[in-house]
Amino acid sequence: MRVIDGDLLEFALAGEFDVIVHGCNCHCTMGAGIAKTIKAHFPEAYAADLATAKGDRGKLGTISFAEIQRPHRSFVVVNAYTQYDWRGSGKKVDYDAIRTAMQLVKRTFGGKRIGYPLIGAGLAGGDWEYIAPIIDTALNGENHTLVRYAS
Repeated sequence: MRVIDGDLLEFALAGEFDVIVHGCNCHCTMGAGIAKTIKAHFPEAYAADLATAKGDRGKLGTISFAEIQRPHRSFVVVNAYTQYDWRGSGKKVDYDAIRTAMQLVKRTFGGKRIGYPLIGAGLAGGDWEYIAPIIDTALNGENHTLVRYAS
């Protein structure tokens, strides 16, 4: 896992990544954190989320995605369903869902440049020290980069 500091979305728009992945809940909200910013800037990704069943626990570990076309740039935003709900305190992330979703990302987008934030370790309350090896193993052999947010 390569690690850089900056803005994942700015890097994607600059052509640094072919695919960006972020964690979502299963309720089609995209109302906080990086999901809210993605929803605002890339409504195509939110439309892909809305095309899934709202509140379906079976979405855990799956993905939806949208191709983003902007002048002189295209990339894919992957909504990885890594937590069931967003409400309440404590850990909401599902570590097995991260594993399964990232394995799907590898199968679907292998060979591409993949970027992601601290999936599951922000508002979802997960432990990055536990999550990082899950992602690293799932994306083994791929060109993948953690982007730690820095404005």
